[in-house]
Amino acid sequence: MKKVTLTLGMLTALASTHALAVDQINAVHAFPPSLIYTQSFLAFVDKVNERGEGVVQINVRGGPEVLGLSEQPDAVRNGVVDMAYTAASFYAGTVPERDAMVASNTNAIYARENGGIDLLNQIHQEKMGTYYLGWFDSGVSYNLYTIDEPSLDEEGNLSISGLRLRSNPVYDAFFQDYLKAQPISLPTTDVYAALERSVVNATGWTQIGLTDLNWDRFLNYRVDPAFFSTDMGVIVNLNKWNQLSEESQQILQEVAIEHERESAEQLAALADEQQAQLEADGMQVVTLEGEAAQRFSDAAREATWERMRRQMERHPMGLEHYDTLIEKFNDL
Repeated sequence: MKKVTLTLGMLTALASTHALAVDQINAVHAFPPSLIYTQSFLAFVDKVNERGEGVVQINVRGGPEVLGLSEQPDAVRNGVVDMAYTAASFYAGTVPERDAMVASNTNAIYARENGGIDLLNQIHQEKMGTYYLGWFDSGVSYNLYTIDEPSLDEEGNLSISGLRLRSNPVYDAFFQDYLKAQPISLPTTDVYAALERSVVNATGWTQIGLTDLNWDRFLNYRVDPAFFSTDMGVIVNLNKWNQLSEESQQILQEVAIEHERESAEQLAALADEQQAQLEADGMQVVTLEGEAAQRFSDAAREATWERMRRQMERHPMGLEHYDTLIEKFNDL
């Protein structure tokens, strides 16, 4: 057998190759690239790849056309993909504490500074085997939008008579428990056709992105006050996270924290702009007044907290962090 002798130069080259190994992360996103939220995530990816050149790179595989949005959280949990930008509501059965974000009246800047996001990360690791990297695009509220003018009852409360209300898991507690609606659950990608065919004539959505989805072609009214906060964030498979170099982890976390702040500030301004533009284009606003408005706002928050309580009680961890989460995700 021929003996192979490694010279000092060869050893140096091998060591250099090993040192230059780049951590590669495969990622997916919940929504199509045209949506502002996906664009925000892709901007985060660009920042990581720029700062992490030679250290860590995120490779975006695509969105719901590659992997269904409801399948993405489990795909991260099981290591099929390394990272997903997704709504925490898509895995509420595993991490019911996500409702702290949904019912929040503040944003990631507040929750990061007081330790709320670190606590949520701890819970994700324990319950889901994922690392919660950051709460992106936070603080953007939701409204109810309708095709036909909504009606109010004698006390000024919103009447759901005649509403065929599209929903998804984020709204269900509020829509069902308070509004007493029987909503039709549809993924975002199916709502345009449902509005076009009058399968539904009302939907909840955030204050950003209605025009990106072209839903404004059908929706003519907005109900105020707004409610909730977006719960979009980035989760990473925990085994993958632990395999990353310390430098890669530091870059990812630093950029995520920066993007939490930047996206919250940018989208708050964009929400105001888009709402004003919708009104300029003819959307009419139906505003609940006085006690009716207060009941509406309180119910959205309290119905969601109650859902969080019920679901947390079914887990071995129980209500251990219930009060703390409400405190850290609300500026009360």
